[in-house]
Amino acid sequence: MEWAESISKAIEYIENNITEDISVEDIAKHVNISPFYFQKGFRLLCGYTIAEYMRNRRLALAAGELAKEDTKVIDIAMKYGYDSPDSFTVMGAVKKFAYDGAKAVIPEFWKEHYERGNGKYVCGMFGINMDESMGNSEFEYMIADIYNPVMDVPEGFVTKTIPAFTWAVFPCKGSMPASMQDVNTKIFSEWLPALKEYEFAAGYCIEMYDDPDKYPKGTSDENYYSEIWIPVKKK
Repeated sequence: MEWAESISKAIEYIENNITEDISVEDIAKHVNISPFYFQKGFRLLCGYTIAEYMRNRRLALAAGELAKEDTKVIDIAMKYGYDSPDSFTVMGAVKKFAYDGAKAVIPEFWKEHYERGNGKYVCGMFGINMDESMGNSEFEYMIADIYNPVMDVPEGFVTKTIPAFTWAVFPCKGSMPASMQDVNTKIFSEWLPALKEYEFAAGYCIEMYDDPDKYPKGTSDENYYSEIWIPVKKK
């Protein structure tokens, strides 16, 4: 089978099983190529990994469902969530906050970050809540980007490694920070209490922000897209 035909067949298989728990091994087996060579060939021909392709497709589908007026955000979180087989490292600015009042002061942290010119070092693709003790008093919040190990870490910035988890992904649509804060409230007041098969896996919560330049009004745009990632595990 030619590589182009194999890739086409693999993509068809992925699309038909996009909400299922399929692995690289499953896909490679479907096209009769070893996982090692299939991953290398897929990335070479497509420009991204199989995992990246699957994640982008799931998020695109999630965004499409979000546009339907009768669809609840909390209902699609696990449907288009994903497994992260590897940990990943981020670089950014970190500050501790008390849980009480954090909703009001974290946006100020972002404002200060950009006013100080730190956006040239960290654009702010992620906002990461970290509370490894899973207490109820304070937590660390990080304005972060994916860390490039060939780059020096600027003074005042740190790197953090986020462990591998299964993530429930909650899409948010609308002006910031209200849209994300609204979804976050629903996660903890509606979704988590109603979970039957899963539970909170660790003291992390990741906010992922789309590029504001893609929207006429930036993060204030009514169609601005962001996500909340919650680590979960089987009960």
